[in-house]
Parts: sequence; structure tokens; C-alpha cells
Amino acid sequence: MAAHVFRLPDIGEGVVEGEVVQWHVSVGDAVKEDDPIVDVMTDKATVTIPSPVGGVVSSLSGEVGDMIAVGSALVEFDSEDAGPPTEPEPAAVPESEPVAEPETAPEPEAEPSPQPEPAPAAPSGKALASPAIRRRAREAGVDLVRVIGSGPSGRIRHADLDAFIAGDGSVAGTDPAAHSTKRTDITEVKVVGLRRKIAEQMTISKTSIPHFSYFEEADVTELESLRQMLNASRDVAQPKLTYLPFIMLALSRIMPDHPECNARYDDQAGVVMRHGAVHIGIATQTERGLYVPVVKHVEAMDAWQVAGEMQRVTGAARDGTASLDDLTGSTFTITSLGRDGGLGATPIINHPEVAILGVHKAREMPVVRDGQVVVRRIMNLSSSFDHRVVDGANGAALIQHLKRMLEHPALIFM
Repeated sequence: MAAHVFRLPDIGEGVVEGEVVQWHVSVGDAVKEDDPIVDVMTDKATVTIPSPVGGVVSSLSGEVGDMIAVGSALVEFDSEDAGPPTEPEPAAVPESEPVAEPETAPEPEAEPSPQPEPAPAAPSGKALASPAIRRRAREAGVDLVRVIGSGPSGRIRHADLDAFIAGDGSVAGTDPAAHSTKRTDITEVKVVGLRRKIAEQMTISKTSIPHFSYFEEADVTELESLRQMLNASRDVAQPKLTYLPFIMLALSRIMPDHPECNARYDDQAGVVMRHGAVHIGIATQTERGLYVPVVKHVEAMDAWQVAGEMQRVTGAARDGTASLDDLTGSTFTITSLGRDGGLGATPIINHPEVAILGVHKAREMPVVRDGQVVVRRIMNLSSSFDHRVVDGANGAALIQHLKRMLEHPALIFM
């Protein structure tokens, strides 16, 4: 066999280096041509780079989180394949700007490939697994050392844990020792890739923008009746309406009265760009982290069109098919906290925008109307504004105007 040095190829116009996000191979692994070997993140995309040859991996350059220059040695193979190394066509996955403080998301796990023999065990008797899998195993009372991993170097995937639990009946609560033993384990999670990008964006947003937050509640009883009526009479081709399309439409109708809130601030140039178009970003949690797909020109849509486009862009963000256009250009962002409930939050502005709206779960509450206690459906709203360019009175005026539209939904369509 001959040594074959594969160098980091040119993976995009203007890209001079990339960050190693995840290795799919280890030293000693046998690979075939076009097998994935490494994920590399640039400022423009995350790229999965395939192997240019078949052979055995003899050395890897760089650990997860390291920056590798284009043209630098990436992987060395012992290979019988002849000829100079080729530059593969990587598959790009677009990124987005995060907006709100996201929860740590597990890495997506692929279905395991059939293997004739168990993968080699991890060194030092420790199982290779992500924090999410370790948490699942702990809750199920499973010792991961007993689980055979099908990933690179015996890494345990979600499917491996599922198969183990299904095979021996181990479930949460069956092992009393799992709930009486002191936990002393510490898992180090390196901040790399999209998580690093999110951290950088949060730091920029929070340290460069003087936030002020404003909270309000809206009575959406009438809006709920309208929503249910429209959903009951919708065509089979029309998407189901949630609250968000109505909120987005309401914002698009009132933004001409609050232009300072539908804007992007270039603080280096000292220029605020107030947009006539209403491009609303929707903070979307995915298995890879937080993305903000954008519904463009909400002001030119009806409720069904808004719902359909929102479904398209958020679905594309979740499955990794969103285009760069789908993920850029927002002038205002909504982060929906409805599923998690909560009474309030202080959402972080999606830099360089100047405002963000947090929407909480609508719930039935006792309220006083005309001297009587009645049950109404109440939704809490949390908002944050860039105090450099949006005065407190202006931010409050936007939310009060939105509240009026949501409480009298006919106004949205007038």
C-alpha cells in the first residue's frame, strides 16, 4: 500500500479555512471511496467531506474545534489506489443567525449500518456517546458499557440504545440502584460548530445591544374562535392555522405605524435601515441547533399563505434543506415559547435587527369583565428592543397596537 495524503479542498468562494466539527472516522478505520470522513464548518456552510480513495486511515490532522487551512493535510490513508488526490464535491448545509437562548440540542443520529461483528469498544472501558444518549441511558438505568455501538470507533447512537432497551427490557424505574446511587460523572462538551456560532452571535447581540424588555398579555378568546372556525372549514390543501400566522399578519399591518421597529441597525456605519417589507424570522429549534428561517413579504400574504410558507421554511430548517435565502434577510423575529409555556422571558435580539417578540402559550384564565369574573383565553407576550434606536414608548406602542389587533381580530383583515 502507498501513503495518500488528502488535503482540505477549496470548499467555497473566499473560504480560506474551516473548523473541524465532527470526525466520522478514526485511525485504523477502513473506508471506501466517497465514505464521509469529516464535517467542516466555514463562515458560509457546514460541509461533509467524503473520502477521495479507499484504504485505511493512518493519521488525522486536527481535533474537533481546530481550524484547518485550505490546502493543509487533513487525512492520510494507506491505499492501493493510484493517482493524485481528488477534491470531492461537498454537500453544503446552510446556517442561520440564532436569536434566542437555545437549549443544547443533540447531534442528529443516523440509522446504524448492519455490521457482521460488534464495533470495537471505547478505550479505558468508557463508552463513546453524546451527552443526550448518556442522559437517556441514566434515566433508563442502562450501563452504556454494556451497549454495542454501531458508530465510528464504537460510538453509541440513539438506535443502539433503543435496540438494547428493547432487547433486555431495561426501562426507567426498573433498577432501584439507578435512583439511589450518587452521580459523580462529568461530561465535557466542546463548544464547536453551530453551537460555537450560536455562542458568538449571542455574545454580539447581548454585549453590543442595550436591550430593554416589555411584557403584556392579550385576550385571544375571539382570535381562538376565528382560528377554530377557519380550520374547520379549510380546504384539504390548506395548512392548519396556529396563532403565529395571525400574529405575523397583524405585525405586517401595523409596522407602517412603527417603522423604527421593523429595521436593521448598522452600528459601524451609524445607519438604521427601516424596511417597508416585513420579513419575519421564526426561531426554530432543530437537532443541529437554533435556526431562524424567514418568511419574506408577509405584508403581501393572507393567513393561509403565511402558514404555508412558515411550514415550508421551518421544515426545511429542521431537515437541513433550507437555502441561504430561506435563512437570511429578516427584519423582525418571533420566538414562539408556546409549547414550553412560561409567563415571561427576555428574548435576545437577532442582531442586527432592533426588536424581537416572544409568544407564550395561550391558556384559560379567570379575568374581570364588566364587574364579573369570567374565563377568557389569555396569551402572554414578551418583547425586547434595541434601546439605542427604539425608545421605550415606541416599543410599548408596538406591543399595545399588536394587543388591540389580536383582541379584535377583524382588524387584521381590514
